[in-house]
Amino acid sequence: MVDDKTLLQQIRDKEQQVSKNIEAVKQETEAVIATAKSDAEKIIREAEVSGKSAADEVYHTEKTKILAQVEEMKKKASSEVEKAKTLGEKNLNSAVETIVNRVTKG
Repeated sequence: MVDDKTLLQQIRDKEQQVSKNIEAVKQETEAVIATAKSDAEKIIREAEVSGKSAADEVYHTEKTKILAQVEEMKKKASSEVEKAKTLGEKNLNSAVETIVNRVTKG
């Protein structure tokens, strides 16, 4: 009966086995958590890169549109300036005559 374990020894053995099982599960859980954190960080980095890329694309698209609008406005303004210049040149002689007549008659 020396090989037979006492009830107290059996309980201690069982406690040690349960403690080992708990430690194994704890390590496994920590490994799963570490992997999940790593995966989450990777997903976040990829989302940031993708988001920045999309934002850059929108920025450049809108900038191109705005620059085209600015060029169109410049063309219209230039056209208006030319029209005013032509009209002014056309009316310059009659304006000068009118001013000279009023000043000299005045």
